[in-house]
Amino acid sequence: MRPRLKKLAIGLGVLAGLLVVIQLVPYGRAHTNPPIVSEPRWNAPATRALAVRACFDCHSNESTWPWYSHVAPASWLVQNHVDEARPILNFSDWSRTYEEADDAAEQVKNGEMPPKSYTLLHPEARLSATEKQTLADGLDATLGHDVD
Repeated sequence: MRPRLKKLAIGLGVLAGLLVVIQLVPYGRAHTNPPIVSEPRWNAPATRALAVRACFDCHSNESTWPWYSHVAPASWLVQNHVDEARPILNFSDWSRTYEEADDAAEQVKNGEMPPKSYTLLHPEARLSATEKQTLADGLDATLGHDVD
């Protein structure tokens, strides 16, 4: 085997070994959803349906865990996103107050939510301009905040 090919083979072997070893890191492996406590009073079924499509995987206790969420390092990223999102806004635990809830409609309008990194792997979460407006208006009505 040529020296260059041998180095490539060794490098690929080391990479494969690292991928196997990082599977032993437990973070991002539990993938359990806490119980649903309560939901907001949705202004319309369409608002909830759009929120389920575009928001619930991170902002609820009803996350759907795709196959790649069981493979490190993707599992770490997915779990981290959910861990960060639920305390900011959790549609399944409406027993508490969320300081940033009034930003939800604006973030949808501005295209900040759902994030492009999410819609890349979840095409069902891609919202048309009309759907974004409907969701933003619905979140505004549901959460009881005015959006400029």
